[in-house]
Amino acid sequence: MANFLLEVGTEELPANFVPSAIAQWQSIIPQTLAEQFLTTEKIEVYGTPRRLAVLIQGLPAQQADRVEEIKGPPAAAAFKDGQPTQAAAGFAKKQGVELAALEVRPTDKGDFVFVRKTIPGRATTDILTELIPQWLEKLEGKRFMRWGDGDLRFARPIVWLVALLDDTVLPIKLENGSDVVLSDRISRGHRVLHPEPVAIPSATDYANCLQSGYIAVDQTQRQENIERQIKTVDQQQNGYAEIYPDLLEEVTYLVEWPTAVVGKFEPEFLNLPVEVITTVMVTQQRYFPIFTAEDAQELLPFFITISNGDPAKSDNIAAGNERVIRARLSDGQYFYRADLAKPLESYLPQLEKVTFQEELGSVGNKVVRIKNIAAKITSQLQLNELDSNNIQRAALLCKADLVTQMVGEFPELQGVMGQKYALASGETEAVATAIFEHYLPRGAGDKLPQTLTGQTVGLADRLDTLVSIFGLGMLPTGSADPFALRRAANAVINITWTAELAINLQQLLEETVADFLAAYPNKANRDELLQQLQEFFIQRIRTLLQDDRQIDYDLVNAVLGENDPEYTERALKDLLDVRNRAIFLQEIRHNGKLAEIYETVNRSTRLAAQGDLDKQQLEPTSIVRPELFQKSSEQAFYDALVQLVPQTQASREQRNYQQLVEAIGQITSKVSTFFDGAESVLVMDENLDIRRNRLNLLGLLRNHARVLADFGAIVKS
Repeated sequence: MANFLLEVGTEELPANFVPSAIAQWQSIIPQTLAEQFLTTEKIEVYGTPRRLAVLIQGLPAQQADRVEEIKGPPAAAAFKDGQPTQAAAGFAKKQGVELAALEVRPTDKGDFVFVRKTIPGRATTDILTELIPQWLEKLEGKRFMRWGDGDLRFARPIVWLVALLDDTVLPIKLENGSDVVLSDRISRGHRVLHPEPVAIPSATDYANCLQSGYIAVDQTQRQENIERQIKTVDQQQNGYAEIYPDLLEEVTYLVEWPTAVVGKFEPEFLNLPVEVITTVMVTQQRYFPIFTAEDAQELLPFFITISNGDPAKSDNIAAGNERVIRARLSDGQYFYRADLAKPLESYLPQLEKVTFQEELGSVGNKVVRIKNIAAKITSQLQLNELDSNNIQRAALLCKADLVTQMVGEFPELQGVMGQKYALASGETEAVATAIFEHYLPRGAGDKLPQTLTGQTVGLADRLDTLVSIFGLGMLPTGSADPFALRRAANAVINITWTAELAINLQQLLEETVADFLAAYPNKANRDELLQQLQEFFIQRIRTLLQDDRQIDYDLVNAVLGENDPEYTERALKDLLDVRNRAIFLQEIRHNGKLAEIYETVNRSTRLAAQGDLDKQQLEPTSIVRPELFQKSSEQAFYDALVQLVPQTQASREQRNYQQLVEAIGQITSKVSTFFDGAESVLVMDENLDIRRNRLNLLGLLRNHARVLADFGAIVKS
């Protein structure tokens, strides 16, 4: 078995491209090898700022010979009166076999001609030579570039190639116009610590050889090394370094030989809000801040940077970084003092000069809309005067910090500075907290707002964005979602679910759409806009139930319906109820209670579809005619439905679906007798009145079950 190494050497790659490229190769390379019938024992993909590499162990010298069966034309077309036709001759010629090699075999679609061919295995070297350019071409990333006078596109110019099959160079020629890169066994070491070439004797020597050239090629080991160094350094400073996962990954792909270097800054800067200092460090400079304790509340005047330079010159590296952060913190200190010179409310007029969206006007206009929607939510929740006032005040001030100098310089601090400036301006804790919280969640995995004021303003802000952007016809398409509308809708649902807010989203959408069209007439058709928003939210509910709550897809379909306006409206009117019904269905599927009623209700539902009973009807006395009964099972079914009515109504009012399932379970034996046994009936009787009467019985049972879910959408477990 052979081992193969490919290293693609480049100019410095973007840090976010390297992990993406590694993940892509981890998928592409095994797949393409399998397509070529090449087995492997192990595939390892490596990446640093200047190289992508793959080490494939346990490759065979060549493909195994294989036998393929190829289907040809129908036997009737290939042979006539026992003699081969032109169709048979053409097929044999195409496959490179004699006519005698053709076989006739039966299939599901009749007799067909087949041929068995033995295909000799190709040499692995030939296959790899073909695959390597594909591995490069299939990589995807943002802002790929061309260089030289060729058409080759890659994240950065390709400078060298290493291609070794065991200890033999596999000749690869990469042409980019007049620029040609030929494979060799010569790699390159660290730019500063080992600028000399690094020769690699054989494929499996790769990591050790690169190590001697001060290249830690294994990204996992490199990241672990960075973490160890950070923890060592922070202990030396009697502090605790916060290791942010995103920052850790980024610096892992910015360095090839990491060295943790500690720097310091003047303690006077600690008067700045912690968030300002950490934003400068983490977002702007890629430093790890050091806190006094693990709660990350109070900073020490130190930071850690991960250097790719000479460890012997760490003092010089630290001094250079200290000069940079001193300047950045000085700017922050100036902005902070300038912003605090006047109250937060005084910034509101400037929002009129900030465009939210060209056709929708300014952020000031948006604030007015947020206040209006927040008032609607307040009314639905029947909040007291204090909460209502806090919500209106927070809605008024929620965007004011956007025009402060600090947020202008550090946009990541929107909301954070608003909270601090609000407190400094004498606003209540509830208002200040809501200004920060209304942005939550800021992304996947982020925390949700915890206060009622923050939740309400956050919902209002997102509903305004959704209705306004949809109203302009700018719906998300594919992966394109420039206004993050999917994230906004997810937040509306998750905030509502987590906070147990009894809001009527359907009503909010209707009222907000009406307000939008009043302010921006002729932008959209009301019914079409409302339908688009409804479908969008239903899809988000569906995704969140399936992906986040792990509810089976058919049970989600059962509570949301499929093209069922009644269920769509019901779900949007009560987001808590649709979630609870889905979770309840999953629970009774697991404990077996669903199976006990499934067959009866599902059979009734399928047959009831042939009738015309209104799906809202629950009361049997007005639509079932007992005088048409011919069997005792019909009367028993009817009596059970009469007794079921108050139980279903109570279940619906109290949202107690366990009560409904138990009540339906108690009548399943009567429905079974109606369907089967000595007293069974033929539902589709020739007499149309009797048929309709029986379909109404089944329709009523379906309707009672629909209070929980559409059983016709549930798949038998």
